[in-house]
Amino acid sequence: MNRCFSFSLPVTVVVSAIIFVYFCTVFVFIDRWFGLMTSPGIMNAVAFTGVAVMCVLNYALAIIMDPGRVPSTFLPDIEDSSVTVHEIKRKGGDLRYCQKCSHFKPPRAHHCRVCKICVLRMDHHCIWIHNCVGHANYKVFFVFVVYAAIACIYSLVLLVGSLTNDSQSDEQQSADSFRIIYIISGLLLVPLSMALSVLLGWHIYLILQNKTTIEYHEGVRATGLEEKVGNACKHPYDLGAYENLITVLGPRVFCWICPTSKHIGNGLRFQTAYDGIPAVSTST
Repeated sequence: MNRCFSFSLPVTVVVSAIIFVYFCTVFVFIDRWFGLMTSPGIMNAVAFTGVAVMCVLNYALAIIMDPGRVPSTFLPDIEDSSVTVHEIKRKGGDLRYCQKCSHFKPPRAHHCRVCKICVLRMDHHCIWIHNCVGHANYKVFFVFVVYAAIACIYSLVLLVGSLTNDSQSDEQQSADSFRIIYIISGLLLVPLSMALSVLLGWHIYLILQNKTTIEYHEGVRATGLEEKVGNACKHPYDLGAYENLITVLGPRVFCWICPTSKHIGNGLRFQTAYDGIPAVSTST
């Protein structure tokens, strides 16, 4: 489905930051450390440009891609023996139904109050992409975070190397003219590198568990309730670390950092750890 686009200040901030970091890295840090016309300068400029292009491409895809909407005609088939997990409401035990969208919700789907739609395998609503992160665009969002983290850390290394080179040179007057660029870049890159590294680590953890952010928080609450009554709580979609990786990122390892998503299916049904045994219900 086509999405309606509107002005977003957070997206404008991100795009401005990308442009600023790219030009500072290539035309200031690399140029002042190696020289753009030298072999090391060209190699670093090409490498950083490649990372930047992949970062921008995946960022654009994360913005424009529909996160995956629940079809209005969806009906859960509770008599289908191949469906081993049915998610039900914690209160009442009924099948999950969205009163706002007026249809049933498949497993792992949730209603987004910002987008005003039910999103398949919803992870969270992200203001920085002005979109939900869901079944259809989760991988491109993750790959964007990978390249963004690499770009920020790479740029920070080049900034430090450039500063070290400047301090050893005699061109003190020229170095002073770039001081404001170094200060702004440092104030931007240090917190960005830290935040993106933490975000990347968090989503790697989620992928290895085959969980969404929502499922993680629901799992913490459910585990606490189960422990009170002495029961064990297992995430039904955890298939093991490697199986979880290929479920989310695809079967080809070399495509894990590419914006491909042909492997994800329709988002209405997911393989579970209970496949092959009688159906169970999980409350959400």
